[in-house]
Amino acid sequence: QLREDAREADAVSFTRTISLAVIFLLLVALHYTLRPVLAWRASIDFLVIALLLVAVRTRPGAAALAGFALGVLSDSLTPESFGAGALAMTIVGFGASWLKAAFFADNIALNGVFIFAGKWAFDTIFLLAEHRLQGTDLLAQLLLWSPLAAAATAAAGLVVLLTVRPVLGAPRA
Repeated sequence: QLREDAREADAVSFTRTISLAVIFLLLVALHYTLRPVLAWRASIDFLVIALLLVAVRTRPGAAALAGFALGVLSDSLTPESFGAGALAMTIVGFGASWLKAAFFADNIALNGVFIFAGKWAFDTIFLLAEHRLQGTDLLAQLLLWSPLAAAATAAAGLVVLLTVRPVLGAPRA
């Protein structure tokens, strides 16, 4: 009986891992297909949503590695600020995984705040690391456009989270 239960648990774990990988790849594809079509000034960041979904289900080191990979992927399209996205995604992935027990409960409002904070943290780190904007332009981006993008990302992230929760189950504590 114990061996059968262990086999069933492994099968469920493998299925959830494959499901998470498919959802992750789908979000990355949406980032590079749907986001450019929308062309909003405060656009949805599907890469941050994908990273946060992975981060709350893995250990901090694995989440940081996933963030680094996503950051390098996004930085490959903007060579003038290469490294800023990788740094920001790595820090957000590590921090999200480390803080997951406090935020990723069954409370939908806390999940929204968590996604909002993750996107805003990413934008803040990215903008400060890339050194492209300065002065009032930087302040406008950090205090106006980044929070609007974080709100849009949080709304989209909650839709994704509510959609995939039956498939993925609750994140590990």
